[in-house]
Amino acid sequence: MASDAPIVIVAGGSRGIGAAAAKLAGSRGFDVAVNYLRDDKAADAVVAAIRQSGRRAVAIRGDMGREEDIARMFDGVVRELGRPTHLIYSCGITGNPSRVEAVATQTLREVFDVNAIGPLICARTLIKHASRSHGGRGGAVVLLSSAAATIGGAGEYVWYAASKGAIDSMTLGLARELAGEGIRVNAVQPGLIATEIHVPGRLERLAPSTPIGRVGTAEEVAEAVVFLLSDNASYITGSILRVGGGR
Repeated sequence: MASDAPIVIVAGGSRGIGAAAAKLAGSRGFDVAVNYLRDDKAADAVVAAIRQSGRRAVAIRGDMGREEDIARMFDGVVRELGRPTHLIYSCGITGNPSRVEAVATQTLREVFDVNAIGPLICARTLIKHASRSHGGRGGAVVLLSSAAATIGGAGEYVWYAASKGAIDSMTLGLARELAGEGIRVNAVQPGLIATEIHVPGRLERLAPSTPIGRVGTAEEVAEAVVFLLSDNASYITGSILRVGGGR
């Protein structure tokens, strides 16, 4: 059934922050396309939760490190829901922790393909659906950065931190480039959040470095993401919001 609701694609929407943001967006009036890579069951559970809140939702499998999968995802969204207006890019991979001299070149390429090139291709494609110059009605993009972008990831994830620094730069550039097209672009920098991205023991080891005294939850980050996505943030673009408990 057709809908006039805004349509958001959540890249990496089957788990962690992406899943929390997808469900929250659905509860606040968005129709949602849940992109995922492997876990059909997890993606279907997110879709079911969104539908329970009265919104349309679909799960679309695809690797955001592959341009052909991104194109196929957008085609599926248009076919199943309509022209997308909003994007949450929550995909992110780290590779195994190590010092830089030990990291494989293949890991570097995989991390940047998913974490930096993927969001640029997704944004490029969304522009062709949502921007006013392409006949769209405008919308918003929220990219998931990381506190690592400013901390640097020394000793474990320098390349991951660098890929998230790219998110911050593209946020500023896209926001200025697209402001006249009716598309706002912002980023959220999560700090230590209890998700599956961390190797065992990392959260417990680093939690004492957080001034607020604990790690955060995916739901806490999702609140910031969906706020920036919403019309309540209509005068906010080019902002990078830290959700890190003071760290």
